[in-house]
Amino acid sequence: MSIWFFLKLAGSLALLMYGMKSMSESLQKMAGSQLRHVLQAMTTNRFTGTLTGALITASVQSSTATTVMTVSFVNAGLLTLAQAISIIMGANIGTTFTAWIMSAGFSFNITDFVWPAFFIAIILIYSKRRKSIGDFLFGISFLLLGLGTLKETGAGMHLENIPVVMHFFESFDDNYISYFVFLIIGGILTVCVQSSAAVMAITMTLCSAGVLPIYLGIALVMGENIGTTVTSNVAALTANIQARRAAFAHMFFNIFGVVWVLCVFRPFIDVICSTVGYPTAGATVADAIKLPFVLATFHTAFNVINTMVLIWFIPQIERFVCHVISKARGEEEDDFKLNFISAGLMQTPELSVLEAEKEIRSFARRIQKMFSLVRHLLDEKEEKAFAKKFSRIEKYESISDNIELEIAEYLNNVSSERLSDYTKAKIRAMLREISEIESIGDSCYNIARTINRKQQSKDNFTEEQYSNICHMMTLSDNALSEMNITLAGNSETRDMNKVINIETEINNFRNQLKNQNITDINEQKYAYGIGTIYMDIITECEKLGDYVVNVAEARMGIRLK
Repeated sequence: MSIWFFLKLAGSLALLMYGMKSMSESLQKMAGSQLRHVLQAMTTNRFTGTLTGALITASVQSSTATTVMTVSFVNAGLLTLAQAISIIMGANIGTTFTAWIMSAGFSFNITDFVWPAFFIAIILIYSKRRKSIGDFLFGISFLLLGLGTLKETGAGMHLENIPVVMHFFESFDDNYISYFVFLIIGGILTVCVQSSAAVMAITMTLCSAGVLPIYLGIALVMGENIGTTVTSNVAALTANIQARRAAFAHMFFNIFGVVWVLCVFRPFIDVICSTVGYPTAGATVADAIKLPFVLATFHTAFNVINTMVLIWFIPQIERFVCHVISKARGEEEDDFKLNFISAGLMQTPELSVLEAEKEIRSFARRIQKMFSLVRHLLDEKEEKAFAKKFSRIEKYESISDNIELEIAEYLNNVSSERLSDYTKAKIRAMLREISEIESIGDSCYNIARTINRKQQSKDNFTEEQYSNICHMMTLSDNALSEMNITLAGNSETRDMNKVINIETEINNFRNQLKNQNITDINEQKYAYGIGTIYMDIITECEKLGDYVVNVAEARMGIRLK
């Protein structure tokens, strides 16, 4: 056997994996903007959630994409963890559709259909309106070409005639120890190649070549189910607690399924084989063509039955994963941890923009918390407590600068991808949003510094000054609340007029206080120095209101005259 066969085998696997990735990305581009609405609208109960997860995953051919969006909604409070678990269960069912595509590829010469698809795809790619459809056809064509090449290469290697290979598989007896060994091998292979589809294709190739017995092949498939959850759990290590819980629920789901299948392994596989029409004893070479369908049937039955059993225990699973992955001390107060974009770019720009949107909303909420600290600083009289609050505000300001830079860098990386004009405009608006939100953080810090200056001077505001500052801060806080509502709402619920009305009220109040301040100083109601500090706070609050309007303007996609 020459090295050429191994190179051809590796190349066909690479082609298959690239085709799967390209097909998944193009489908997500075509349906990405609708997927979020579907996830939110069709998760009213555990059954619709499971059905939604299955249909979306079968549509976009990526359980990872479904899981990522689901976790994002959990973090944003749009979905509960229980709803996320039901969607992930459905995603496990939806991902079995890939196995059926592959099993069809092993039943006949599927590459005959590839070349016309390539020709149609290249025509569509040069059409701007149908480019995503062309990308999808290219992806599925590469997948089928890789699958057909893999099948031909596997058959051309004649592994059944190589004594070393046959001796290796024959050395494993038909017992549970062998099943465990191949289960572990399947898991390790999936973690290594980062593709459960590639491991499934390898398993089908070995089984259809008559090298790998069906029981050991199914053990490999079970290992692949666990291996794909290991990858998601490793990726979730740097994410927030809800992401880790969702990933762990995914792992628990598959491990539970493997455990009960192992308890009834032989009888269960015999039922699957009889359903497909594959004889477990006395199988001929002609029967080997049915083995890919046996694997696909097992993969589907495994996930469907597992879901039918566990769907009734979602509340218990939720409590279990929350108990296993509990909040670390102080984690709830860690306001500045990036929740959505710390794991890097998503599989498509659509998902990446979604993650950045969630991070911007979180950023805006944190800035409002920073402003609430400034309001508390105004009332703090005790020196040590004042210094502690002021130090915390300084930390907020420093980290808000870093958050702006990280989100901007993330969006710039997304911009390097192929994007639609709409997505490009959306990213430009988001870059403006984070710049203005960071400016709000600067205003908060400037107000805190002014209050600190007053604290050092030992001067005090008059009751009227203090009352006016509190009223101005209340108006500013109302503006921040409306800004967060605008960022979180959809186009139907956003109301720019509310933000503008508050800003108008802030401007009028600032002008009124500015004139009154000159009169009060002339009448010697208070010293010029405390009057300057007083107006610095009022003016900075007015600037903060301007920044709020700019954020809302960017999100609404309009430019005020």
